[in-house]
Amino acid sequence: MKKQIAKNELPIRIVFYILCALYGGLCLYLFYNQSIQQVHGDSLLFESDLPSHISMVVDDGWYYSLTAFIYAFLYKIAGGTVLIAVFLALVAAGTVIATQKLLELIVSDRYGISCAGALALNFVMPFFVKWAGMYRYVSYQSPNVWHNSTYIVMRLCAVIFMYFYVKYEKDYAEKTISFKRWLILALLLALTTFVKPSFLTVFAPALALKLLWDLIKNKVKFLRAFLMGIIVVPSMLVILWQNSVLFGKDTDSGYKISFMETFSFHADHPKVTVVLSVAFPVVVFVCLAVETLIRLAGDKTYIFSLVMAVIGFAEAILLIETGHRSKDGNFLWGYSVALFFLYLTSFKKWYGFIKERKWIPAAVCGAVFAYQIVCGAIFFTRLVSGETYFMIG
Repeated sequence: MKKQIAKNELPIRIVFYILCALYGGLCLYLFYNQSIQQVHGDSLLFESDLPSHISMVVDDGWYYSLTAFIYAFLYKIAGGTVLIAVFLALVAAGTVIATQKLLELIVSDRYGISCAGALALNFVMPFFVKWAGMYRYVSYQSPNVWHNSTYIVMRLCAVIFMYFYVKYEKDYAEKTISFKRWLILALLLALTTFVKPSFLTVFAPALALKLLWDLIKNKVKFLRAFLMGIIVVPSMLVILWQNSVLFGKDTDSGYKISFMETFSFHADHPKVTVVLSVAFPVVVFVCLAVETLIRLAGDKTYIFSLVMAVIGFAEAILLIETGHRSKDGNFLWGYSVALFFLYLTSFKKWYGFIKERKWIPAAVCGAVFAYQIVCGAIFFTRLVSGETYFMIG
């Protein structure tokens, strides 16, 4: 039976990997042009953070992320930026493949659904309404980003980590996590943090709340919860070092509490763009809540993604850097990666509506999701044509 299923899946697999290769090729073109950023008249073509990330390593010797070491090595052996672009293109295509694997794990259904979902989730962008925010990206908060290389690499690492976390967390309450599993989780989380600390800032608090709930409500043994909890220890050591580099006494950078300031930088109506940025998860949540809260509470993966998103939102809405990075909005990155997983688990819930023939919530959520995919396709197409990520309308 398994062989027959695999044979039936073969055409889908071929099409999926062809599309991943095509996407990777477009990203290679995009990232290479970003790396050699050109000025055309008064316009900056292929604007991104990548030239600055490369310059910080090549020209300044400033390292705080694993990507810096990778860029330095690739730049040296290539004598330029081409291999850096190849690396990032492979990461972008790899993220689609890793997303498919994670979807396959949590949806446990037809292979084609996880393939289509993975492609869609790597293009979905905020629900664009020009009145609320005229800039397609910077007026909103998005799970998909093509201009910040550290986020691009961190998200792949985070998706791989979440695959193993979801896989291993299922039975941790019944039996103590093995050293092999603990090591895999701890090392993958540390790797993700070494690339960019943003994922840890949303995952670690969500894990702490989950484990506390398991201890009190589900009567999980303390040792089992404790061992699961200390997978964050190696990552905490990494983030302490990163904090000394980014916010040390030799820098002018720090952080402060300032409500909604980051969200207000480029949006005409920031409270509206906050909602439009999560339009698909919001309508899925509303449909679920109307249907039954009991079923909602029964999906641990969905609940965990909701908690991460709430934590990320709280960090983004309250915290802002001071000094020369005060306008960079770096506390948004944790929220962005949390949104990616919220969109992913919301996709699972939407697919559940379709399977159960609940056509009204399926149609409403599907229409919102489809529009947000169109928004992403428009944004990506215009990026590849050379436009800035500050694009209007």
